[in-house]
Amino acid sequence: MNSFRDTDSRKFILGGIVLIISLTFIISLFNLQVVDETARLSADDNTIRTEIVYPSRGKIFDRNGKLLVYNKAAYDLMVLPRKLEAFDTLKLCNAINVTPEALEKQMTKAKNWSWNRASILFSQLSAKDYAFLQEILYQFPGFYVQQRTIRAYNYPNAAQVLGYLGEVTPEMIKDDPFYKSGDYAGMSGIEKTYEEFLRGEKGQRLILVDRFGREKGSYKNGSYDQPPVTGSDITLSIDIDLQIYAEKLMQNKLGSIVAIEPKTGEVLALVSAPTFDPAVLTGRLRSDAFNQLNTDTLKPLIDRAIQGNYSPGSTFKMVVGAIGLQEQSINQYTLFSCQGEASKPINCSHSHVSPLNVVTAIELSCNPFFYKTFYQTIERPTLEEVKSQYIKWADYVQSFGFGKKLGIDLPYEYNGSVPEASYYDKLYRKVWRANTIRSLAIGQGELLVTPIQIANEAVVMANSGKYYIPHIVKSIGHEKYVREKYTELHYTKVDSSNFKLIREGMREVYSGEDGTARWYRNRSMQMGGKTGTVENSQGENHSVFLAFAPFDDPQIAISTLVENAGYGSAYAAPITTLLMEKYITDSIPPYHKAKEQEMFDANLIEHGQETE
Repeated sequence: MNSFRDTDSRKFILGGIVLIISLTFIISLFNLQVVDETARLSADDNTIRTEIVYPSRGKIFDRNGKLLVYNKAAYDLMVLPRKLEAFDTLKLCNAINVTPEALEKQMTKAKNWSWNRASILFSQLSAKDYAFLQEILYQFPGFYVQQRTIRAYNYPNAAQVLGYLGEVTPEMIKDDPFYKSGDYAGMSGIEKTYEEFLRGEKGQRLILVDRFGREKGSYKNGSYDQPPVTGSDITLSIDIDLQIYAEKLMQNKLGSIVAIEPKTGEVLALVSAPTFDPAVLTGRLRSDAFNQLNTDTLKPLIDRAIQGNYSPGSTFKMVVGAIGLQEQSINQYTLFSCQGEASKPINCSHSHVSPLNVVTAIELSCNPFFYKTFYQTIERPTLEEVKSQYIKWADYVQSFGFGKKLGIDLPYEYNGSVPEASYYDKLYRKVWRANTIRSLAIGQGELLVTPIQIANEAVVMANSGKYYIPHIVKSIGHEKYVREKYTELHYTKVDSSNFKLIREGMREVYSGEDGTARWYRNRSMQMGGKTGTVENSQGENHSVFLAFAPFDDPQIAISTLVENAGYGSAYAAPITTLLMEKYITDSIPPYHKAKEQEMFDANLIEHGQETE
């Protein structure tokens, strides 16, 4: 019996403790939410407003520490529909420079979204508009201003690299609870790829406001506020001075330039022409500017460097030659004849010395030599053997980084295309041989590449068969941060020893008596390069060139593609050479000054084609 009494006693005591704690909690809550607030707020008809405090996005620097992107203040006009009272519509419209129709549209949108939750009415007001609005805002109950930052730029360059911000979509809000309606996020370029690092973390503050929306101070002296966390700063591999110079060379032209440091895979410059000033996609006029860029027939929003699909033309011949050497289809002593334009089944663009070896064939860009190399690599007695050998050949090609996304840290990169054997089976009803697909031997036909893949080929040649995946970001925050995949060295399936002859041919492109870029050789520095003229069914051929320098210790590898510009030696070769000289010596030799000015002045958009 005593044990039962003890148990009941303990239950009674525990129940009493729970009751006391509950009452204490209820009284405290009542004091906090009713008594305290009623005493402090009701007399002045004050309320508490929760405001999101947007973090500053991380700044962006170039490889030398030059500030490219920073933040400046902007202001959003907010509305809380349940707090609205009758107001002077025209006065508000004049204050923020909008039409009554625009105001009515946004008010309807806000009310439909939520009657009890604040939403952005008009975003990114300037500091001038904000200052004027603050003087009269007390006349508009239910409206208030929320501060945030927008992007600002020290240079009107590298728009496609940096990217732009845009208002988040419903899908983005659904996928990531960080965002709410009216927020902005990176939509392209580095801003998109590294959004998670750049955006920071939101904070909040509780503010006492009167019935007119006027701030009366922080609630509880800010004890319930949460400060925002600024986004991480990012340092790019881009050299902004080289980028500016490259964009100047490409002004009034269509095409791209990609420059890479061969020893690291870091992208030194990436140009898509035409380009635009990234600052136009900020502020209240952003929407109009975006629509204008988006409807421009020259398509400046497309990043041709990673999204353009082209045949590689003769810049691909080194790959064909390297595979031929690996497969022992040719060697250093192999000689093939060329009859110039009379050659069959592929003719040559010009007459030259014959027969010739692989080094001279690269120097002179001989089509028949590389067709015969391709033929001897692919052609076998039976169809089955031809197809299996082609599959092996295509596998070699893909090991150079063709036919797939390289994986650069920019969004929307294209794959390019190395045709599969099944494609030709379907196209030719399973009956095809090396001669059927001979255009591949000279970088034409169904083979498609992106300019960054051509630049990566230049890196492969500079490094005798190896490369790092090209990347833009060098570090994040105070710590050096590079994604693991950008530190992994990739090897082609061609042995490094088989690049010696290929590289020697590229040197002769500049140094040889008949080299296709001999006009642009540097008298104090050896370079390696290869011209390309890409057939274009829509008009004048595209001018293409890839190169690296200095020859024995490559510091830079470049691809340049100028659309509708004719031969590779006409525009792509001099532009590439000038860029390498600028980067390595920070100067242009006097004997190239006239060519530099010619490239600056050339207009291939407004005045038709200019060729040499």
